[in-house]
Amino acid sequence: MVTKVDRLVYNRRMIASSRNRPGQRSARERILLTAHDLFYREGIRATGVDRLIAESGVAKLTFYRHFASKNNLVQAYLTHRHDTWMTWFTQTLAQHQPRRGPAWKALPPTLAEWFDQPAFRGCAFINAAVELGAALPEVAVACREHKVAMTGVIATLLPPSRWRQRQAGTVACAVDGAIVRAQLDASGKNAVDALERLLDAVLG
Repeated sequence: MVTKVDRLVYNRRMIASSRNRPGQRSARERILLTAHDLFYREGIRATGVDRLIAESGVAKLTFYRHFASKNNLVQAYLTHRHDTWMTWFTQTLAQHQPRRGPAWKALPPTLAEWFDQPAFRGCAFINAAVELGAALPEVAVACREHKVAMTGVIATLLPPSRWRQRQAGTVACAVDGAIVRAQLDASGKNAVDALERLLDAVLG
């Protein structure tokens, strides 16, 4: 049986730094995990290459051997974040599935766990789209693909119908709104409560 403590440990692994054993990680992994922490916590534009090199503990030549430019690293960061977050999302939804009632009821408590994490800084893809979407088309593409994948998972929580995909898109937009609200508030509770009321009204 998966306990709440187990889920919180998993969340911390998903969001927080994984650089606790640098000697056992390759240079590329150290660079990528450092970028993940700094890009998500402080922003992509605010994080310079020199700081990434210093905090990942690699030489400048080593950095550029693995990532020809910061833009290449940004793309790798988004790929890593997508894979890690989607794994967490699907697993945590499964853990919150109600024994009775509609499957979408798992969505609010899943998001509540995420919003409650000290490292929560909103959606990495919304943040990246705002920072770089207009300047780097490949970033905009990665962000759209992430949201398509998230919407696909949400669709599996809804009852089969001819409007299932459309409903999933509506719910996904509401989820994005809740993420932004949670990022602005001191607590994610208001965002989760508002999302749950909206889903009750729309999906019954």
